[in-house]
Amino acid sequence: MVFFKNIILSILFVITFSTVFSQTAPFEINIEPINISGLGGIQSYAFGQANGKWLIIGGRLDGLHRRQPWASFDVAGHNNQLLVLDPISLQKWSAPLTSLPTPIQEQLSSTNMEFYQEGDYLYCIGGYGFSPTENDHTTFDKLTAIKVSDVINGIINSTTISTFFRQITDTQFQVTGGRLKKINNTYYLLGGQKFIGRYNPMGPNNGPGFIQEYTNAIRKFNLSDNGTTITITHLTPHTDSNNLHRRDYNAEQQILPNGDEGITMFSGVFQQTANLPFLNSVTVDSNNYTVNNTFQQYYNHYHCPVLPIYSEQDNEMHTVFFGGIAQFYDNSGTLVQDDNVPFVNTIARVTRSSSGIMAEYKLPIEMPSLLGAGAEFIPNLNFPHFNNNVFKLDNLTTQETLIGYIYGGISSTQPNIFFINDGTQSNANNQIFKVLIKKPTSLSIDDLNESSTNNLNLIIYPNPNDGKLKVVFNLNQIEEVKLFIHDLNGKIIDKTILTNLSIGSNFYEKDINRLTKGSVYFVSLETSNTKTTHKLVVKR
Repeated sequence: MVFFKNIILSILFVITFSTVFSQTAPFEINIEPINISGLGGIQSYAFGQANGKWLIIGGRLDGLHRRQPWASFDVAGHNNQLLVLDPISLQKWSAPLTSLPTPIQEQLSSTNMEFYQEGDYLYCIGGYGFSPTENDHTTFDKLTAIKVSDVINGIINSTTISTFFRQITDTQFQVTGGRLKKINNTYYLLGGQKFIGRYNPMGPNNGPGFIQEYTNAIRKFNLSDNGTTITITHLTPHTDSNNLHRRDYNAEQQILPNGDEGITMFSGVFQQTANLPFLNSVTVDSNNYTVNNTFQQYYNHYHCPVLPIYSEQDNEMHTVFFGGIAQFYDNSGTLVQDDNVPFVNTIARVTRSSSGIMAEYKLPIEMPSLLGAGAEFIPNLNFPHFNNNVFKLDNLTTQETLIGYIYGGISSTQPNIFFINDGTQSNANNQIFKVLIKKPTSLSIDDLNESSTNNLNLIIYPNPNDGKLKVVFNLNQIEEVKLFIHDLNGKIIDKTILTNLSIGSNFYEKDINRLTKGSVYFVSLETSNTKTTHKLVVKR
């Protein structure tokens, strides 16, 4: 669920200059729209698939949630239908949830459930929505098992489907906005929150109050299912209130540099110390988790369609993100920061090298509009893949091959609509896209976002500026730092040596009288082994 907090900084305050490096791409991506007649829009749903057909469950039929508690996540926007889609024959079928027991109906009409398909069973956990039983909005403490192929066949043939659903109650599953993944035979419920009551941007103690509790955890469990009885064995969780305080984000299956299965938790919201997305990532393996502060992800922060693909030959893991919502976007080679966290159309990949180093690249194609938030990538499992559904890059050919589809999500009419949203600025998208992939040519170029590998994390504010410079930056070791300001011709306007610094976050401010109003300058920080340059605009 896209729960926005009050944003402390409500205007675009930093424009970051990023030197763009091009790299021959490891593959080419293309997307092509297809249409199913009469198909409605949906976002933040769960899905399973069998025999080339999709089963769509839950989610919402409207766009970005409104700020007013009485209008936000209203019952009219609930998806109370089970939907079957055939992307080959371009057909659809549906059936109401009303034939199912009330507790199952309520959970399966919720939004942002965590879900995972194992064989023919789709497991749906949690989710947020209105419960007539409780007469309130809540996060459901349920796990529902769904036999996908039988439900699909039942909906198509208009036969009974109620026997193909089973549900258990477990307070550990009262989570929404997290992600459910597997490493080997163990399930991982990563991040998310418990939210009870009506959304209210003024906070839990104003107007209609609410309960909001982040899990701050990676909850692990084993699941045994004989088709009749579901048995859960909870394992010791990982808990970290600083680094695992994440929801509404992307966590994806990976092949790690040592060849083992793993998961990467990318970005997410909100940081404990600021109402802004995380930029770092968390690598999860079968033993533990590791916070990666040497990499910063700038382009895709909220949940969006994601494609994971790995090269055994090069031992490189690539993860491709399609649009969504982000704190940053590219404007003709300049990385722009907007703390209103707008809708974006960026398609980017994060690549982990054989040595474990991660970097972010912007692809030369974009989503056709402000799409992707709350949409899903539905994989074509006929394409060669590993046991954890990461695709095999080395099986690509020079011919375009279908690797999956993108369906649904929020379609926004403009980047920043949260503070003006009356329900007309966005809608649930009904578009399906084929995702096609092929080997690259010598002309296949992706642009490295140099800032993604630079751990100085420089921020200048305010920007535009009136001549009083304020900067925040990070240091991994105590050393002196050189700060330069130079004009567009490279002439140095000001030079300062910063000392008495500390490991971690550092702050510096200075009045600079020699800056011309209406001009553009560049601010550079330089350490013994790192340099970063950001763009500074001086007000007229």
